Amino acid sequence: MNLHEYQAKAILKKHNVTIPVGFFCDKAEDAKLLAEKIKAETGSDVFAVKAQIHAGGRGKGGGVKIAKSIDEVSMYAHQILGMNLITHQTGKQGKLVRKLYIEQGIYYKGTSEVKEFYLSILLNRNTSELVVVYSPEGGMDIEEVSAKSPDKIFKEPIDPHIGLNDFNARKIAFNLGLNGIAFKNFIPFIKALYSAYQHTDASMIEINPLVKTSDDKIYAADAKMILDDNALYRHPDFLELRDKFEEDPAEVEASEYNLNFVKLDGNVGCMVNGAGLAMATMDIIKLSGGGPANFLDVGGGANAKTVEAGFRIILKDPAVKAILVNIFGGIVRCDRVAEGIIEAYKNIGNISIPIVVRLQGTNAEQAKEMIDQSGLKVLSAITLQQAADAVKSVL
Repeated sequence: MNLHEYQAKAILKKHNVTIPVGFFCDKAEDAKLLAEKIKAETGSDVFAVKAQIHAGGRGKGGGVKIAKSIDEVSMYAHQILGMNLITHQTGKQGKLVRKLYIEQGIYYKGTSEVKEFYLSILLNRNTSELVVVYSPEGGMDIEEVSAKSPDKIFKEPIDPHIGLNDFNARKIAFNLGLNGIAFKNFIPFIKALYSAYQHTDASMIEINPLVKTSDDKIYAADAKMILDDNALYRHPDFLELRDKFEEDPAEVEASEYNLNFVKLDGNVGCMVNGAGLAMATMDIIKLSGGGPANFLDVGGGANAKTVEAGFRIILKDPAVKAILVNIFGGIVRCDRVAEGIIEAYKNIGNISIPIVVRLQGTNAEQAKEMIDQSGLKVLSAITLQQAADAVKSVL
């Protein structure tokens, strides 16, 4: 589950990660009051006004502004809130900004130079270890640094049984080029960050930029956090942090029916039971000259209700020109699935695009006969090749 920056920072703060003083709002009128509150707490006359969306590249897209007065905070808040923010991660459609984060400015003048770094903690599935990925060159252009100067991207493996120790922390601080007070301040910072990663069951925490201020303080100037969905049962308080407005509406609807759905950009809708079979189905669609429009796993208990929900979700995509239903009748019999397909088709009514149904497993031939005799505009198949040929014929 993705979190907004303000949500991630609230969690990190509870784990003693140093963050700038900031407050969330969803009304532009509140921004000025929050800026005054920040000034009273910190004495800062500079503020960051940040759009809160689940996408990177906000700064380059115009979703982050530095206000040098409280009046500018109000001006930028009215500009950003309600805008359609387009970044390299949102796609051409962009995302509507519904929330703002007003934050203390930390790029103030002092005795040393302000520096930006990159720091993240994530899981390395290949080695079954955690890894700290970091770079002395953080900020908005981190993707370019990774592409053009991979030697400036460092990785520190962490054994989860041992955890992040002083040696790891000092090595990371050294490679970032920190020294003196900043070096000393970084050690408790990264230990607190690692603790937050562990105790929240996060799958990723990304700090970009990690800022060393002019007086050698260390701050998480931005924070991206992804929580492991499989561990949310251990953190019921995190469930309320989910922002469905930031998710694909089709994926939100699918989750309500316990369907695993991922939107893709092809022209053939897929409805399959089992993730492995779903991957094979997408391959066969590609080989037949089409492109999968989605990944949709209805699970082992496919019935009329879930099949109908799956059809309705797929049909909302205007790019879909055909639907391929590929079910293996192991846990559930194929004739039961066929009944569900027929009932769902009748409940929806007129379906203008062709549907190819491939059922294999228990009572597969009986299921094929049921579909063929239903009078519905559905092409049936038993083998995967027959299904591929049927899809190819209707595209």
